[in-house]
Amino acid sequence: MSVHIDIAGLPPEHIVFEISPLAELGLALHALSEPGHHPGLHGWATATAAALEPDLADRLHEAEFLWRNTFSDVFMPFAGVRGGDGRTGSTLAEDLDILDKLDDERFVSAALEFTCASQYGAGGPSPLTDAGMRARALDLAAARGPKQTEFTRELLRDPAAVRGWIRRLFEDCDQAFFAATWQRVQVQLAADARHKTDLLRRKGVAAAMSAVSAALTLDEDAGRISVDKLTVGRADASGSAADAGLTLVPTSFGWPHLMVLHAPGWRPVIHYPVHAPELPSPASVELLQLRMEALAHPMRMRLCRNLARSPYSTGELAESHGITPPEVSRHLSVLKKAGLVTTRRRGRYVLHSLDLTVVARLGSDFLEGVLR
Repeated sequence: MSVHIDIAGLPPEHIVFEISPLAELGLALHALSEPGHHPGLHGWATATAAALEPDLADRLHEAEFLWRNTFSDVFMPFAGVRGGDGRTGSTLAEDLDILDKLDDERFVSAALEFTCASQYGAGGPSPLTDAGMRARALDLAAARGPKQTEFTRELLRDPAAVRGWIRRLFEDCDQAFFAATWQRVQVQLAADARHKTDLLRRKGVAAAMSAVSAALTLDEDAGRISVDKLTVGRADASGSAADAGLTLVPTSFGWPHLMVLHAPGWRPVIHYPVHAPELPSPASVELLQLRMEALAHPMRMRLCRNLARSPYSTGELAESHGITPPEVSRHLSVLKKAGLVTTRRRGRYVLHSLDLTVVARLGSDFLEGVLR
């Protein structure tokens, strides 16, 4: 499972690295509402939430479905402005001005991702003009709660009023806490964007994508970037309705999320966490699945119990579990392929051990994989 971005024939200068105050605000709000996704931000989230004025806290609670479970493309309007160049604003006010330029159909579709997520990447008629999509959006919103229902009803009735409400909310967030936060993080983000741009110019697209994340790979023959995620999608960076190209946006608040905007007609965007030395490289979805399947067999679980305690030879394991050496070898082969078992030779014996570091990371690898 991956999201594929077609870049065949796309000039390298149409791949740009940009920083976005509005996109960073979106992830900051997500970290406030879902601190469990971001254990490294607990201190910031606790202090920021405690300092919020009650009125602003209530308004954020009313709108949190825009960023809590589904990160709305409202936070990346630069990718949806028709005829745009994929460039972001240098300030939150400039980013909000770009949001104002987004036409009503795209603004509404982005704001309703929490109800119409199943249509994301496939396109479809706008609920502003199509009665069926309108009814579906309202039905799904009703299943999620009264706040979502009221928001959806008001959005479909008067998009301009909701635009104004959202802009005022984001401006109040800027005044309350985000301006100081952005001042602190933008230096690191700008430095990362400059470094990746320089890498792109000197060493090419493959090197730049590899530096962004181990979850990104480039198939140069196919002209396609693949993003390793537990979802399926496709975008065309050379033929989107917005100006052709790909924008990559670094974030300080994003880890472990690696998000890809691939809505039809929008410029593709990769929103990636800035790498920190203490963060391990993400395990691929394929490797994660391989490891979980390897451990699902009861005999392999029993073998792991031995191998976690001390090194064992194939013969010793066969004798301990009452099975033949070839059966043990087959199970060990599966565990080795998944990277869970290591071997070393001692004289004429080959000893097998469980890689405790890899096994200890399974839980966090799984969580990162489903949140990526």
